[in-house]
Amino acid sequence: MKQELQTEFPQEIKSVYLQKWIGGQKETDSGTDFYIEFKKRLSKEIKLEKIYFRNQESNLEGVAENTFVAHFHQQNSIPDLILDSDSLKEYGNKAPVILKPKFDLKPNEAVLEYKKMDHPLFF
Repeated sequence: MKQELQTEFPQEIKSVYLQKWIGGQKETDSGTDFYIEFKKRLSKEIKLEKIYFRNQESNLEGVAENTFVAHFHQQNSIPDLILDSDSLKEYGNKAPVILKPKFDLKPNEAVLEYKKMDHPLFF
């Protein structure tokens, strides 16, 4: 399903930045927080929904009057695999689940999904 991207957002964006984070314990997650800061408070007719970034999607949440964040988790755990010269012993291994992303993006690109007066749009 091809989504039509808007070339302009209805409000001026002050900045967009990333912040990487790492959990403090062994076996904990790490990830990236994706921030969007607007020059003015977001209009009441606009509701931010999701960010699509690096083959992942995440909901946006407000952290300040004009700043929103999406959290992208990267699990550090590697699933256990049975490796054996006898392929029958490897039978219980599960194939990785690879989801097709909604958008074909470069590593430094993102898509913002939002609703304007309950109409879904993409920027």
